[in-house]
Amino acid sequence: MPKQNSQIVIAVVGMPGSGKSLACDYFKTKGYPILRFGDQTDLGLKEQGLPLTPDNEQHYREALRQKLGMAAYAIKIEPRIRQLSTSKVESIILDGLYSWEEYLYLKEKFPQLKLLSIYARPEIRRERLKNRQIRPLTEVQAKARDLAELNNLNKAEPIALADYLVVNEGSIPAFHQELDKVLIFLR
Repeated sequence: MPKQNSQIVIAVVGMPGSGKSLACDYFKTKGYPILRFGDQTDLGLKEQGLPLTPDNEQHYREALRQKLGMAAYAIKIEPRIRQLSTSKVESIILDGLYSWEEYLYLKEKFPQLKLLSIYARPEIRRERLKNRQIRPLTEVQAKARDLAELNNLNKAEPIALADYLVVNEGSIPAFHQELDKVLIFLR
């Protein structure tokens, strides 16, 4: 069994519509375990017997952060990371780290943590968000979400200080090629 500190924990960061989940889906096809920060919202609402609706999700996220602070989701995902750390996986991928506080919390617990930023220009992201099948957003909603995530969730710092940057503005095969380059660094 590998030592815990020999494993790399990669947190995927980026603005809405940049391709974070698409990147994690690709990594999953390559055999990397994926832990999604947003699963905590789903689990929390299920525990409360509430349906998954945008309003319930927002209320849960805000209440959790009010209770545990801006590192709330990192605090909640840490046991799941530790559980995977006991397995023989080389790397663990985290889908959707948001705040600087989440990063600082996890970096202290997992010094081998790296940030992978997925970037796409705002107009490309907004078009993707408008056309996505699940929870599509208008341009006005997408702009408001960008500002809310930057101003309220301290999301800019992890993106700006990422260890790796992948631009996702072309085809899916081109995106996968760029992600493959990141995988080389992970080995």
